Amino acid sequence: MVPSYIRTRAFDGAADTGIDTHAFIEQKQPFGLGEPEDVAHAVAFLLSDAARFITGTQLIVDGGYLAQ
Repeated sequence: MVPSYIRTRAFDGAADTGIDTHAFIEQKQPFGLGEPEDVAHAVAFLLSDAARFITGTQLIVDGGYLAQ
């Protein structure tokens, strides 16, 4: 699992720098700041029978960050 920027307490604490972090991320991630549920859904998929034949790969959960 390779998540990008996800809204968590740790992220919100680190984001208190005076810079509009959320605006910066929205410029970089077309789908905006991720939520913990976004990663949880991807993990649930990998744990499901639907992913039983998927091995040895990284699942990138980045809201389109790498698509730029």
